[in-house]
Amino acid sequence: MIGVGKIKFKEPGRIHTFQSEGLNLKAGDACIVKTEIGLKLGEVVVEPRHIALDAVCLDRLMKAVRKATKEDIDRYEELKKLEEEAFKVGENKIEERELPMKLVGVEATFDKTKILFYFRSETRVDFRELVKDLAHQFRTRIELRQIGVRDEARIVGGMGCCGRALCCATFLQDFSPVSIKMAKKQSLALNPTKISGQCGRLMCCIQYEYACYTEPGAQAETTPKEAANETPEEGEKEGTDSAHD
Repeated sequence: MIGVGKIKFKEPGRIHTFQSEGLNLKAGDACIVKTEIGLKLGEVVVEPRHIALDAVCLDRLMKAVRKATKEDIDRYEELKKLEEEAFKVGENKIEERELPMKLVGVEATFDKTKILFYFRSETRVDFRELVKDLAHQFRTRIELRQIGVRDEARIVGGMGCCGRALCCATFLQDFSPVSIKMAKKQSLALNPTKISGQCGRLMCCIQYEYACYTEPGAQAETTPKEAANETPEEGEKEGTDSAHD
């Protein structure tokens, strides 16, 4: 058995699964978690509960290190200011060097040993000199990561056409393939402005109910509109008339 709960790192923000042992964490508690990029401070959303080891993949789980102290909270506020400053400096440096890239977000580890800059670009970018500029400015390890349009929407966040926060910025753990075939199967209007998300790609929610439409008998062979426009065969007409006689 292992304690597994849910945590988020910003408000509003994507919810992640993490493991915790012996920390007695409750929903709403702040804690320090070890992630793939380093230590981060987050807020517990779902209190850890003990589940069987074979029900989770431990390699993908973040691990809670300790419950956050007042000093940790103060450091977190300083960290947010550092990320805001780093974003402005990054944009200025990109403009100075005339690089074909768009800075999307900045993330610093809790111990300030690394600052990550996420950017979008349609081409490959030689950012070696940019890294040197940033490393000289902040005196820490700098890492630049090129991301796609869907990851950009996840980082920036926003509201979907449904009026709720973007799925990718809240609860989605991974991006699943979405095709126009899924939209056709559900008889959705194939208008790009209606079935595309903030990222410009097909909305992730199109695949939520797709499995229901592919089950045997879940959908009629023809839509009501198609059925209304169909002309019955001569034999069908006769059969119908005789039924009323």
